[in-house]
Parts: sequence; C-alpha cells; structure tokens
Amino acid sequence: MKAALLQLNSSDDPAANLAQTVDMIAQAAGQGAGFLLTPEVTNCVSQDRAHQSRVLQYEGDDITLAGLRAAAIRHDVWLSIGSLALKTDDPDGRFANRSFLIDPTGEIIARYDKIHMFDVTVSETETYRESAGYRPGRRAVMAETPFAKIGLSICYDIRFAYLYRALAKAGAQVLLVPSAFCPVTGAAHWEPLLRARAIETGSYVLAAAQTGEHAVQAGKPRQTYGHSMAISPWGEVLVDLGVEPGLALVDLDPAEVAQSRKRIAALGHDRPFEGP
Repeated sequence: MKAALLQLNSSDDPAANLAQTVDMIAQAAGQGAGFLLTPEVTNCVSQDRAHQSRVLQYEGDDITLAGLRAAAIRHDVWLSIGSLALKTDDPDGRFANRSFLIDPTGEIIARYDKIHMFDVTVSETETYRESAGYRPGRRAVMAETPFAKIGLSICYDIRFAYLYRALAKAGAQVLLVPSAFCPVTGAAHWEPLLRARAIETGSYVLAAAQTGEHAVQAGKPRQTYGHSMAISPWGEVLVDLGVEPGLALVDLDPAEVAQSRKRIAALGHDRPFEGP
C-alpha cells in the first residue's frame, strides 16, 4: 500500500480548511496513494473556546467529516482523518478530539477519542490546558483493513508508550500519530518519540502534522512544528516533510513489520516484576 502524509496549515475556519484538505487529497490520490492521512484538528486550529463554540459542529452535522467522506469515495481511497474538533453533550461543554478511519466507500470504520490531554507548562509564557476544552477518551482503538491492522492515537498520546505496546500486542502493524506539536517540544522530542514507538513495537509509525503559524479570527495565534514523519518498523526515518505544507508518499510493506518483530521479538518478552 502506498500511503500519503498530508501536512497542513489549518486556520480556525473549517470551510476554508476543508477546501484546502480536499485539494491535497486529490493531489495525493493522483500520485497513486491509496491510504491518505491528515493531521490533528484538520478542521479547526483554535484555542479560543468562544470561537470554537460558534464554528464547531456535532459529528452528525460536521461539514469536514461529510466532505472528507465524499472525497474518499470520489478518489477510491482509505482516509485517516487525524482528528476533528467536535461538539459533544459533555455537561461542561467540552469538545471531542476525535480521529476517524474512512474506507473507500465513505464508511466510518473506526473512531478514536484522544485519551491523553496536553496539560503542560512549556515555558513561563507558553501553557496548554487541553482538558479545559476537550474531554478525554477512554478506549484504545485498533482497526483491520485489507492492507494492515491500524492502531489509532493522537499527538500527546505519543509520550505514553504503554498505549502503543497494547495496540501492537493486539496486532497493530501501523501506528498513527496525527499531531499539532508545538515548536519547542517538537524540536526536542518529536523525532525521538516517534522512532522509539516504532522500535519498541516493530511497527510503522505514520505521523501527519500541522505546521507553521495558523491564521485565526479570534484568540491568540498558534504555531506548530510540522515535520510530518513516516518511521519504518526498524526505526528508520522514511519521510520528513520539514516545515512547509505539502505531502509525501511512502510504501507500507507488512513483511517489514514481520521481519522486525522476528529479529527482536520484544513484544513476547514481557515479564512480571515487583515494586518499585
């Protein structure tokens, strides 16, 4: 299977973002990709909850989800929508950060709500409290496709190795990490974390990312790190898209997963231990 990572510079205008994403999907499909991956918050990059409340929609009404399902049908491709910010019935008014796996008939094969919330203080001037605006998910998700078993995750999840080990032990061969990483932590940790998750599990890791300074109508501007990456099951960087919006293709071969896991069969070497 030929996969395509789509690196976007989404704004806080879902309609404009949809048009940009649909155009890039057409480009990737035209280059022969059969599995296309978009980054986290494909539909809206915003930290302004009032603006989000105005422009975000429930899953059943979301224009981005409907438009991207139609694009999957039109181009006869599998599509990972890295995530969409969606309204929910949460009593605190929090949104969902939800990933979707779409098949070539436009059917939703899997949904995954981000489990780990990005509540961090990067510096004295840069803090994030994702849990204030988004409710965390509770369930790990793996999906079977004709070309591979797919493990879903989103961005900050990458720091929690046990999630990926659980997905790999359940059979996942390809791990998805759609992201909107901040530049400071991206420069320090992005590549090492992605490579570590691939090496630990003997899996492909595909990480489509947001990049650049994001135009916003309300609230503070947001910057993201970019560097969408594909990592081999042996931990090699196969693709690094740098900092400009664009796309890159990579071939996925399940035999490479089997070979890596045969060479180092760490997934079968867990042992109980006491302490600390």
